[in-house]
Amino acid sequence: MPPLSAILLFAMETHHTQRSARRLFHWADETAETIIREKGEGSGGGKDHYTCASGITPSGTVHIGNFREIISVDLVVRALRDRGCRVRFIYSWDDYDVFRKVPANMPGQGELEKFLRFPITMVPDPWGRDESYARHHEVDVETVLPLVGIFPEYLYQAQNYRSSRYAAGIRRALEHRDALKAILDRFRDGDHKIQGEWWPISAFCDACGRDETDIEGWDGGWTVRYRCRSCGHSAAADLREAQGIKLVWRVDWPMRWAYEQVDFEPAGKDHHSQGGSFDTARHVCRDVYGRDAPVTFRYDFIGIKGKPGKMSSSGGRVIDLPGVLRVYTPELTRYLFAGARPNTEFTISFDADVIKIYEDYDKTERIAWGDEKARDEAAFLKEKRIYELSQPGAGGISGMPAVKPFQIPFRHLCNLIQISGGDIDKTIAALRTGGGAQMPGEAQLPGLLARCRCAKYWIEECAPEEFRFRLRPGAGGAAAPDAKTPELSEKERAGIRLLRDRVAAAVETFTDDKSCAEAIYRCAEEAGLEGKELFRAAYRALIDKDQGPRLASFLRSIGGERLLAILAEY
Repeated sequence: MPPLSAILLFAMETHHTQRSARRLFHWADETAETIIREKGEGSGGGKDHYTCASGITPSGTVHIGNFREIISVDLVVRALRDRGCRVRFIYSWDDYDVFRKVPANMPGQGELEKFLRFPITMVPDPWGRDESYARHHEVDVETVLPLVGIFPEYLYQAQNYRSSRYAAGIRRALEHRDALKAILDRFRDGDHKIQGEWWPISAFCDACGRDETDIEGWDGGWTVRYRCRSCGHSAAADLREAQGIKLVWRVDWPMRWAYEQVDFEPAGKDHHSQGGSFDTARHVCRDVYGRDAPVTFRYDFIGIKGKPGKMSSSGGRVIDLPGVLRVYTPELTRYLFAGARPNTEFTISFDADVIKIYEDYDKTERIAWGDEKARDEAAFLKEKRIYELSQPGAGGISGMPAVKPFQIPFRHLCNLIQISGGDIDKTIAALRTGGGAQMPGEAQLPGLLARCRCAKYWIEECAPEEFRFRLRPGAGGAAAPDAKTPELSEKERAGIRLLRDRVAAAVETFTDDKSCAEAIYRCAEEAGLEGKELFRAAYRALIDKDQGPRLASFLRSIGGERLLAILAEY
């Protein structure tokens, strides 16, 4: 019998071979395999768990570009968990950073300016809701992330620094001050190299709270001295007790990689530029803190196309996650990111492209559920994986939903909501009593309701004018004060009468749009009109516009009773 070591080695090699042979159809799975290979097997055996990290400074509205990092980490976390790995997913709030600038879209500008150079966590909340400016922005994010199935463990750096949790890491930086300076200078040209005495730390003044201080010395142990340029205060601070000493950014980041034993963290393309903060952090982590940098990738920026009507602010182009969720359901929001590689720039649209994005997602959904055939097996597996990762899931676990969602085209849903005068309850009631196989079941209602809310918001606040309409009131209905009967020629009026009597009166008998459209063309021919002439007349009579939704589908959606009431005046 072979020795136990040989058996274990064979098992590990077999496991590695099986994993290597696994076909990877998504970048999150590719990244998970890299993490396991480099941080698990490559570190001398298995790991108890992997730590994946993300984070941001809550210096203002956490916009959708910031969200790209956290959802990218979430997708990799899910890929690791799908492989049976235990994962710690941490999200660091860098709320001990300096408040350097008041964002233009913040209220109370004058009051906030009084707290420039303070730590963000000491700036008051201008809305008066939370204990600080930083906490306000943190709560906004922490409240909404569960809606898209993201549940990280939050770390608060103000709390960590003030509790002296990083005292040993700060001292180590002081002990390697010359090495750190050399690392930072390695990526700078001659004009930007560090000049004169340099310290890897900064201090918030105990007396006035600002960071306008100069480090005056270090005793080689736990004590540093500083003097405040703002108020003149000077003090000796013991790193094991002091609350105002922190590392500069390019040292702080790799120190925390080592402290939290981070295995994976992505960064934006600005940090990943040659000689950028990730390059220096990689060397600091290895050369000063004795740990290899985490696996990483670069993610690109996000553009915004179109703009919701109610999303304006004095700052202009600030779109946050709640703003996106007004137009895209949680599944669609995740799909925007799961369907694009991180290192590609893409645009989140609020204009007419919204319809195409919903159509693309619906196609992916049909393929995943087997209702539409993919091009080949590889295309099917890729689309199914994107769909799985797009689901918020229960507790942040990927996979197919328990119930197949009720699928209704987004554009058609927008039309139905406008036909119902913006009343979502009436829209859903009409769908549930419409008959046929396309009736939503009880378990499908929550998803349908979410899509209805997004459709209502989009059509009312974002959609181009060509997609908006309001049905004219029927006989006896309350018309707008300035409403006028559309001007039509006698031939057009005759065509509308035929449309009313031959199509509207029998609209419930048509089993599909094709048969209804054929009846509309017969009316046009009998009235001596071109088809497009009768279409234009019908739109004028119904919505006082020259064009609108596809007429056959539109008539069937409005229903015979309401059509007859609107067209009664002809």
